Amino acid sequence: MSFHSINEHCYYYSGSVNIGYIHKGTDGLLIDAGLDRSSIKKVLKELNERELPLTHLFITHAHADHYGGAAYIQQNYDVYTIAPAFEEAVLKYPGLEPLYLFGGNDPLEELQNKFLQGPAITIDEVIEEGMFQAGAIEGKTYLLPGHSYHQLALRAHGILYAADSYFGVDTLHKHKIPYNSDADRTLKSLNRLLTISCDGYVPGHGELEEDASATIQTNIDYHEDILDTMENVIQAHEKGISHEELVATMCDRYHVKAPQLSQWLLYRTAVTAYAIALVKQGRAVHQIQDHRFVFTGLEADQK
Repeated sequence: MSFHSINEHCYYYSGSVNIGYIHKGTDGLLIDAGLDRSSIKKVLKELNERELPLTHLFITHAHADHYGGAAYIQQNYDVYTIAPAFEEAVLKYPGLEPLYLFGGNDPLEELQNKFLQGPAITIDEVIEEGMFQAGAIEGKTYLLPGHSYHQLALRAHGILYAADSYFGVDTLHKHKIPYNSDADRTLKSLNRLLTISCDGYVPGHGELEEDASATIQTNIDYHEDILDTMENVIQAHEKGISHEELVATMCDRYHVKAPQLSQWLLYRTAVTAYAIALVKQGRAVHQIQDHRFVFTGLEADQK
């Protein structure tokens, strides 16, 4: 993890998960908190060595790799914590994430790990899209759902901290089938990103870019390619393909390796996100056949 100064007010810590920081006067705002106390300790050490203040914390969305270190911050600093509506519920009750990934059943013990469930934190203020203020720090938040239900990006002092609304190209290809909850909403958020003007873009995973339009377009193309591939898979099964078989087929097609239950559940959610998008876009239908959740393609004259 390394510290980068972007401009007079904005910084970020680059690592497997990026952590943003904005400083103005006596106020300092962290944007996300990393996976665990080990990663956030490095950030806090850097702030202390540079004599930079920490007064506020903003969590962009409630995935454990973005909030896992927040509890440690709250235990050691007097910070005012801000979070998006809806995401706040998971931050307060982290057991909700393995619960929803496991389809509402009581999660098995192996799912109660730091990658799916960070420590609970206290939220002082719940916000929606719009004007943002943290002491002397002012900005604007943008609702960019898809990867997470109510994810907010933050623009301040010319820099957009974009959370996981898009990924760096290397990260995109590394995950093969990127995690999201609704690929249709993900694509709409990506297209909206192209309209947001700023001097620099910091994704949750990837490098700072002055102009991220090419990277964002690569994300759009990548998601569209997955949708096209899935549509062809569904069309190849005239009588329909079950949800479980669709997950297995797509994971095989993209050479996904998910030997552990927690990994498989993440990919199941991601594959389902694309299937939901095809249904929303009128490119597939779903139904229950013989107690199976089945997706069926549309005939050419039905499209």
